[in-house]
Amino acid sequence: MQTEKKYLVDEIGAHLDKSNYVFLADFERVTVAETEELRRILAELGAEFHVVKNRMLRIAASERELDIDAEKLTGPTSIIVGGDNAPGVAKALEKFFKDKKKLEIKGGVLESSTLSAGEVSDLAKLPSAEVLKAQLLGLLNQPASQMVRIVQAVPQGLLNVLHARSEQSE
Repeated sequence: MQTEKKYLVDEIGAHLDKSNYVFLADFERVTVAETEELRRILAELGAEFHVVKNRMLRIAASERELDIDAEKLTGPTSIIVGGDNAPGVAKALEKFFKDKKKLEIKGGVLESSTLSAGEVSDLAKLPSAEVLKAQLLGLLNQPASQMVRIVQAVPQGLLNVLHARSEQSE
């Protein structure tokens, strides 16, 4: 492989190593100003937007055993990687697509699972990681809270009976 091509494959590979996901997008109708806007939005989430050559992406992905569908690697392709909030990044891409009606999501890979464009859209509908953690903690905390209320109810009930009895005696 030529030195220039090897450099491109290594660079794309370094981008792919930044996160456990990669989203593919067709950026054909996106202007430079809109690309900069998208990069700014993604940077807030710790993600990056890179324009890549399909052949180089295919090689870099195969070196990392990422299963990227060859049908998705046609036409202009960009990758979105970075950060640990894949649903948040998918949500930002989905919002950008709806606002601009230009960027088209081709699909992606999450962990080792291949995602279609529809599955990336479904991922965007998930709550953020923080919300999911809070919901899980709430579910785990609920039985303990109920147990405390039950344990407290017995002495409280006894106390109420004794208090009512003492008021009757007076």
